[in-house]
Amino acid sequence: MAVEHTAATPPGDQTRIHNIGYRTYDGPRLGRAYARRSLYSQSLRGAYGLGRSVKSKVLPILLFIVMCVPAAIMVAVAVATKAKELPVEYTRYAILMQAVISLYVASQAPQSVSRDLRFKTVPLYFSRPIETADYVRAKYAALASALFILTAAPLLVLYVGALLAKLDFAHQTKGFAQGLVSVALLSLLFAGIGLVIASVTPRRGFGIAAVIAVLTISYGAVSVLQAIADAQSNTGVIPWIGLFSPVTLIDGLQSAFLGATARNPGSVAPTTAEGVVYVLVVLGVIAASYGLLLRRYRKVGL
Repeated sequence: MAVEHTAATPPGDQTRIHNIGYRTYDGPRLGRAYARRSLYSQSLRGAYGLGRSVKSKVLPILLFIVMCVPAAIMVAVAVATKAKELPVEYTRYAILMQAVISLYVASQAPQSVSRDLRFKTVPLYFSRPIETADYVRAKYAALASALFILTAAPLLVLYVGALLAKLDFAHQTKGFAQGLVSVALLSLLFAGIGLVIASVTPRRGFGIAAVIAVLTISYGAVSVLQAIADAQSNTGVIPWIGLFSPVTLIDGLQSAFLGATARNPGSVAPTTAEGVVYVLVVLGVIAASYGLLLRRYRKVGL
C-alpha cells in the first residue's frame, strides 16, 4: 500500500504507525505450570486417541482390551472353580503380556513426539512460556501414565476378582501392591526407552519399527543366551545376562525384591546383591533416558 507524504512526514521517510485494532490482553498469565499440565493432559489423552479421530482410537483401545480380557477370564475361572489362588501372580502378569506392552509403546511413543518433530512445532512450544525441561517432563509423564493405566488395569481386575472369590484379603492386597510397584517401574522404563528412540526421527513409521526392534530383539537375544547358559549348567551368569533387556530387567528386579517367580531358564532368580544391581540399572536407564531427551530437545528447540 502506498504511503502518502504529509507535512509531518519528510519526503524520504516511509515510516508510519497504524492502529489496526489489536486489543491488549489484561487477563491472568497462567504460566509454565499450567502450560506443562495442559501438555501432559493433552498427551495422555492422545495416548488413547481421545480427542482425535476414530481411527486413532482403535489400536490403543484394542490393546487395552487385550490386556484386560485374560485377567477377566482368569478371575472367572477362579470364581467358578473356587480356587485357592489366582492362576497367575500379580507381578508376573505384565511379563506374560510384554508383547502387547511393547506394541503399545511402539505405537504411542512416536505418536507423542514424532509429529511435533515432523511438522516442526517444537520451537513453537519453546517460544514461551514452556521450556525444554517442561516439554520433556510432560511427554515422559504422559506416556508413563498411559503405560501405567494399561498395565495396572488388569491387575485391578485380578484383585477385585480375587476379593469376589473370597481369597485371603491380606495376601491378595500384598500381591496387588507388589504388582503395582512392578508395573510403575516398567512404565517409567519402557516410556523412557520408547521416547528416546522415537525422538531421533520425525518419521513415525521408522520410530515404530525401531522401538519394536529394540524391545523385542533385546529380549529374544537375552532369552537365547540365558537358555544356552542354562544348558551348559552355567547358571551363575543367567542373572547378569538379564541386565541387557528391559523385560528381563523388570523380571529380575521383582524376582529379587517383590516376591515374584523368575522367568529365567531354570527359574534362576538374582540374589539380593544382584538385585541391587538390577535396581541401579533400572534407575540408571530411566535417568539416562530423561537426560538424553533433555539433550535432544535442547538441539531441536533452537
